[in-house]
Amino acid sequence: MESKMTEAKQKKKDLFYETKHATALTSEEEQKKSNAFSADYIQFLNASKTEREATKNVVSQLRDARFVKFYPNMSLKAGDKIYVNNRGKAVIAAVIGTAPLIEGTRICAAHIDSPRLDLKQNPLYEDHELALLKTHYYGGIKKYQWTAIPLSLHGVVMKTDGSTIEVCIGEDPKDPIFCVTDLLPHLAPQQMKRPAGEIIRGEELNILVGSMPFNQDEESEQVKLNILHILHEKYGICEADFLSAELEAVPAFSARELGFDRSMIASYGHDDRVCAYPALRAVLDCDAPVHTAIVVLTDKEETGSDGNTGLCSSYLSYFLEDLADCLGVKGRHVMHASQCLSADVNAAFDPTFPDVMEQKNCAYLNHGVCVTKFTGARGKSGTSDASAEFVGKIHNLLCNGNVVWQTGELGKVDAGGGGTVAAYIANLDIDTIDVGVPVLSMHAPLEVVSKLDVYHTYKAFCIFMKS
Repeated sequence: MESKMTEAKQKKKDLFYETKHATALTSEEEQKKSNAFSADYIQFLNASKTEREATKNVVSQLRDARFVKFYPNMSLKAGDKIYVNNRGKAVIAAVIGTAPLIEGTRICAAHIDSPRLDLKQNPLYEDHELALLKTHYYGGIKKYQWTAIPLSLHGVVMKTDGSTIEVCIGEDPKDPIFCVTDLLPHLAPQQMKRPAGEIIRGEELNILVGSMPFNQDEESEQVKLNILHILHEKYGICEADFLSAELEAVPAFSARELGFDRSMIASYGHDDRVCAYPALRAVLDCDAPVHTAIVVLTDKEETGSDGNTGLCSSYLSYFLEDLADCLGVKGRHVMHASQCLSADVNAAFDPTFPDVMEQKNCAYLNHGVCVTKFTGARGKSGTSDASAEFVGKIHNLLCNGNVVWQTGELGKVDAGGGGTVAAYIANLDIDTIDVGVPVLSMHAPLEVVSKLDVYHTYKAFCIFMKS
């Protein structure tokens, strides 16, 4: 009997598929590396709360690593490091490989925009002696989550005289913060009868920015005038300058370690900087790849990837075509032979809300980087759905590289779903699959990830780029 039980146990081990907690598969030395990597990532998060700030920080790190600006007809050889800055909101970086470019490239593509509140073009107004800013939310959010939390203001103002003003207010402890107010529960019975999506409506996401009048004159809108006076004194801004500004309100709190065991990171903007930063680090650490290694850090994914800094535009295909021209091959042949990891997050299983997940096919915190064969919704609509052949290549690559990994999907079949940039890159005739970090509370002002998952995502990107 005992031998039969032992045989069955061995058979299960050989034949069953199950994921394991990453600590069981990660050495103590690698766990120390994971902690160090997470500390660097936290610094990046705190300095990169918007796509403009992320681009600025990425370009700085690329230059420090001796990447140079790419231009058409550039003379290139194996080992050369190049980058393109697309309008201060998106970046492409590449290390030229030893293999002929006709054999394709290895691309990691992540996005650096996150859900937030954007100021409207004419935002400042006064109502009953309070100054407020009108907003339009950016990306998919639960609007009620953005009330009664500290907000900071980031962005740029293009002044009427042609000069540019960079704005960052609320991050320094000495700065003031801002907030969207909410109704006290004592007076909220009618509000709480609204559908959850309307507990706070879009036009109620107004940011409180002031309450003091300019002086004691009997003029109207004295509080608004005082705010404009302060902005003019500090930045030289007048109200007309808001018309040509991009100002974003984001949570004012910093990324922090989470849990008694410090095993997690809580922050705004993990989606998708938690994949963008490992991808950046992977290309920085990629000195001699076989195939040309490319990282794409893109904008506008949260609103559908449209616009000239989003991946529905042609800037990636133009880059690949220009790169091919430099090395004497055709861009379409390069794209056909290329492979891409769409580096984006997936939803982690939350035991508080288990009903939306199919537990055999969802991702779990601390079970490693998540490989997502398909995204989309309502019959896989909007997905590229990676082929079995390409999934098999990634499967073998991660296993042979001792990367802790798992598969996942974004909820039960009819529970919702979502998309990434994978379909837009696959449409260029590039083999593409989603690979990224599982996230709790995705799209909330405070999201949660596992340090070990972040580290194994970095390992996965490094191995892929060097393949």
